[in-house]
Amino acid sequence: MGEEANCNAVMEAANGNGNGKVKENGHAVVAMPDVKADDAVVAPADPRLQGISDAIRVVPHFPKPGIMFNDITTLLLRPGVFKDAVDIFVERYRGMDIAAVAGIEARGFIFGPAIALAIGAKFIPLRKPKKLPGEVISETYVLEYGTDCLEMHVGAIEPRERVLIVDDLVATGGTLCAAINLLERAGADVVECACLIGLPKFKDFYKLNGKPVYVLVESLEYEK
Repeated sequence: MGEEANCNAVMEAANGNGNGKVKENGHAVVAMPDVKADDAVVAPADPRLQGISDAIRVVPHFPKPGIMFNDITTLLLRPGVFKDAVDIFVERYRGMDIAAVAGIEARGFIFGPAIALAIGAKFIPLRKPKKLPGEVISETYVLEYGTDCLEMHVGAIEPRERVLIVDDLVATGGTLCAAINLLERAGADVVECACLIGLPKFKDFYKLNGKPVYVLVESLEYEK
């Protein structure tokens, strides 16, 4: 789902104060997202976007104090709005020769399969450790208070296949960067990252590891 790494780390990365990888337990570890300024791909004005934004509920102080959680379950209760969100993504990516849509656990699994089916692509789940039964390739990445990991089945992607990465929220880019690295290590050509929600203060410089991020609506910071 959405990002949990330190937002300040992204600001430092944008200013060139930190980037690179280290190794941990044999896995690649993303130490800092590569975020570049003025490369955002923000959805243009569309009358459907206001309805999407209005359908997202803000839950204060969840899962911890100070966090304004953007809850998409209220959007899912409105089939027309849910369809609008999927349709906007489909309209963007249909005809782009995308072979696979990779969804990040867990809410990337909500939008990813619908987009994949509509554009005629396969769906690849990027899961947390020990959730996939077969042989996996792993990518570990740094959070504010520790590390996390994404895994993908070996053989899920073919070399040079064009891939779209989908998640619900981008805040700092740590998880998306890990997904990009994981897929590229498997030989994929990552075309873009697509997120329903993006933090307003970061929306004007989204390019992670050289890949554009497409955001539908800004995250909300107040309770409706």
